[in-house]
Amino acid sequence: MRKLAVVAFGGNALLRSGQKGTYEEQIANVEQTCESLCNLLDRNYNIVIGHGNGPQVGNVMLQHEEGKRVGIQAMPMDFCVAETQGSIAYMIEMGLRNVMARHDIHRDVVTLVTQVAVNKLDPMFQNPTKPVGPYYTKEQADELAKATGAKYKEDPKGNGWRKVVASPKPTRINNIKIVQQLAKAGNIVVTVGGGGIPVVEESDYVRGVEAVIDKDLASALCAVEIGADEFYILTDVPKVYINFLKPGEKALDTITVAEAKQYLEEGQFAEGSMAPKVRAAIMFVEHGGKECIITEAGQLDNPNCGTRIVLK
Repeated sequence: MRKLAVVAFGGNALLRSGQKGTYEEQIANVEQTCESLCNLLDRNYNIVIGHGNGPQVGNVMLQHEEGKRVGIQAMPMDFCVAETQGSIAYMIEMGLRNVMARHDIHRDVVTLVTQVAVNKLDPMFQNPTKPVGPYYTKEQADELAKATGAKYKEDPKGNGWRKVVASPKPTRINNIKIVQQLAKAGNIVVTVGGGGIPVVEESDYVRGVEAVIDKDLASALCAVEIGADEFYILTDVPKVYINFLKPGEKALDTITVAEAKQYLEEGQFAEGSMAPKVRAAIMFVEHGGKECIITEAGQLDNPNCGTRIVLK
């Protein structure tokens, strides 16, 4: 029986530091990341892929803002996430097909534009912190806040003011049964792109909301709900470190959930960087997953790659 793995692509799967973000750059980056999956495919794994959309959804929102200058209506956040799910998954599908053709691997690849439910009472809606979209002057931000009711905060690096939205916890993936069926039938499934399209369910009505769901948490929830054996979080470092870039820096090989929680309490992992990945790993393992591996894509051909988070 094939093992089932969920692989969460990091931001550098599409866009690397210092790049402009051209179509050609992103296609090349995606194909390189997909190449790293061949080791799992050669070992006959079934695979589900989640991915981020940070730079891309910001660019889409900027395009919508600019479109208003010529009379084109800007679309809301959930619509923009849906746009990026389709465009990024198109590149992942194409990259996978090209890589598999070179390695004589025969699998079908399918993308699901995926809604992910969140709780409308999630406290994060009262304290939005996730910056999205273009930068504005303070005057522009104040004017937009007054006109739309949205919240804007100053960028800590002094680049201007940006809209901030909530980052609520995912509670349910709406098409999870289809994801499971397709994956267990041997198809490679791309889903929960950008953390999923955030929606709130109210009795018999579903509506999109202005929010960004953490893609690692959404991928972890996906892994739990489809009964994945392993969960891989791909990032830009080979392992998780304590005292990162400080005296006493140490790479971690295998840690328990209890140790991971202790390191989080100590502030060993930066928020917005490694901390949410470790929390996603904990969630997966605590809900029945065998292990979560956090590593960089190029290490997947090494059976001892990355940092492994296990229950005990």
